[in-house]
Amino acid sequence: MKGYIIYQTYRIINEKAHVCLFGRLENGESFLTVNYYKPYFFIKQDDLETSLKIEDFEHEETEFMNFKNERLVKMLINLPQEIPKIRHSLEENGIETFESDIRFTTRFLIDKGIKSTIEIEGDYTIEENINRVYKDPDLTPSNFNPELKVLSIDIETSSDAKELYTIALYSKDYKNVLIKSDKSYKNAVSFKDEEKLLETFKEILHEQDPDIITGWNVINFDLKVIYEKFRENEIDFVLGRDNLMCKLRIENDFFKDSKADFPGRQVIDGISLLKWNFIKLEDYKLETAAKVILKEKKLINFENKGDEIDNLYKIAAQKLIDYNIKDAELAYLIIEKSNALKLALQRSMITGIPLDRVNASIASLDSLYIPKARQRGYVCYNSKFELKEKGIIGGYVMDSVPGIYENILVLDFKSLYPSIIRTFNIDPISYLGQDVKEKNIIKAPNNACFRNDDAILPEIIKDLLTIREEARKEKNELKRYAIKILANSFFGVLANPTCRFYNYNIANAITHFGQFLIKLTAEEIEKKGYKVIYSDTDSNFVISKLKDSSKAEELGIKLQNDLNIFYNNYIKKNYNRQNNLELEYEKCFVKFLMPSIRAKTMAAKKRYAGLVIKDGKEELEFTGLESKRSDWTQLAKKFQCELLDKIFHNKEVNEFIKRFVYDTGKGKYDGLLIYKKSIRKNVADYIKTTPPHIKAARKLKILGSNKIEYIITEDGPEPIQNVRHKIDYDHYINKQLKPIADAILVFSNKTFDKIIKETKQHSLSEF
Repeated sequence: MKGYIIYQTYRIINEKAHVCLFGRLENGESFLTVNYYKPYFFIKQDDLETSLKIEDFEHEETEFMNFKNERLVKMLINLPQEIPKIRHSLEENGIETFESDIRFTTRFLIDKGIKSTIEIEGDYTIEENINRVYKDPDLTPSNFNPELKVLSIDIETSSDAKELYTIALYSKDYKNVLIKSDKSYKNAVSFKDEEKLLETFKEILHEQDPDIITGWNVINFDLKVIYEKFRENEIDFVLGRDNLMCKLRIENDFFKDSKADFPGRQVIDGISLLKWNFIKLEDYKLETAAKVILKEKKLINFENKGDEIDNLYKIAAQKLIDYNIKDAELAYLIIEKSNALKLALQRSMITGIPLDRVNASIASLDSLYIPKARQRGYVCYNSKFELKEKGIIGGYVMDSVPGIYENILVLDFKSLYPSIIRTFNIDPISYLGQDVKEKNIIKAPNNACFRNDDAILPEIIKDLLTIREEARKEKNELKRYAIKILANSFFGVLANPTCRFYNYNIANAITHFGQFLIKLTAEEIEKKGYKVIYSDTDSNFVISKLKDSSKAEELGIKLQNDLNIFYNNYIKKNYNRQNNLELEYEKCFVKFLMPSIRAKTMAAKKRYAGLVIKDGKEELEFTGLESKRSDWTQLAKKFQCELLDKIFHNKEVNEFIKRFVYDTGKGKYDGLLIYKKSIRKNVADYIKTTPPHIKAARKLKILGSNKIEYIITEDGPEPIQNVRHKIDYDHYINKQLKPIADAILVFSNKTFDKIIKETKQHSLSEF
């Protein structure tokens, strides 16, 4: 029987460690497997005699080596919790341990070759809350797409969160609201006391038996309140698939995610799912996500939510019930329609990482690399933190040539860093050192040297690309995207000093090769007679010299093909390797703006805008400009988009600018003046400087979010919850509109001030 692992842990049974895997079977039943397994780690064989004098443990001779080709011995330990103590004792005496930091359950799955889906063979029993319990079954890897049960919950409370009013539960085939009341309501069950309501909630949750519990801010608020209520009413907080108490770890700042440990289930916040899968929103309020993803709204938008909910509960409880279940439904539908959960599931099945940790890039690489190393007879180092003396060099960004252009071609490398790793065999296991004098090696531009063989990380990337191609044939776009996220994370992981594979020179080899290749590409393009006006990490922007955009597209494809032939030959000749670099013609900007740095003639970097044709329709694209930056107002974004649209279509702009400035000053765009800025540390920690959003934050009695929304008034920044003074329109005109206009007007020898000065010389009545 095939199954998907939802939750992994271990239990000590009769003084022996057993791995426990909870999950969902292909027939829809829940399962638990319990397997005896002995913990272990490795030390060098040369250290065995000394180690046995320090600690008493079993050991086995092995053929395994570390990355320095030193023979290793397996050290067998009785219980997982003993390993940290023994490791510390050995390391205090100068003895290095290997793979002693791998989680016990992860070690078990690696040794079995299992990721997230398994084949289970063996007898089973039926126990409370679990359909099938297998004792010491045979477990092997399998491959199937599981159907998981998701339950969304949402609560409503009094304004001080001291009194619980309602609990809404929503899933694919269940919908209900529990309310503390002595009256009856539609689509709800009433309870005269809180204890009975909570007991019923517990019963329903076990009956529904979800694999995943979700909601919006579900851990920090809903479950936190429910937990407190369980404790007040002396009810065991047992909502998982065994009889252990569930745990919450609530973080009191905005910079760490709170965690919920429900044995046998996963609790995953809808907000986290969107962020993990790079679904970007202006903010992550439920209202915003529902509007963008579902084209729906909450039933009620409150101005003073706490007080208004108190009032609804007292005089219009049916409205509160409807509002409550709608919020639970919206959270469920958002993660369903956005495919956020399905994408997380794909990432989990590719790496073997549990659903609540799929965004853990370092753990994802471990899960793929360590089994491959073991197959080759190698054991990996422990993770350890190293201070970076110097930062990793970034991608090459060429000084641009400012101007307004027509038919600019964009050619970029597909998955540049993963392709560099494959092409040049960059890997911790193939790394030889700096400036090594040997034959048949690969030397990176930073003098890092690698063996010219087939290392582990290039093989992992190759395997992922094979899976991605299969997914393409199956039209499984989620799986393809999951693989893209994973492969593109490898460079960042290798450059992270907490990664067990971190090496400053290896990480720099990747970025140095990237710089070398993007410059070489520009040189080859210019040899063909075309000017490169900008290069950025993996892209080149080329003047096509053509007036016809369709002819420009043909040129883009020709350049792509010619350059790929060039690289096939270049890599073979200079490195004796197969080329895995692939240059791709991406698009043609029919109109393109490359601005200069404001008030200077120097070129801007990572800032441009262009007009492209997609499916016969024009579309404005921005990179790095105000229209893409979250800390600029909607006023600035509206102004920039409309101004560029006029510039790109050769329309007159003076009257547009005058009118826009006038309307701004008269309050027409007051709804677009809000700044939104995230706090990156505690408000009290801003000592040397006090940015505007911190000044606004300090005017709030309660800080309800790490994103501050504020308006600039004649008395400075004020939070939108407490605006007391008149809007400072001059600020918005001079600090938001003027810089945007001048960055564009410079190419026509005009200035914002000159245009506005002309306005002031005329009567405003003409507008």
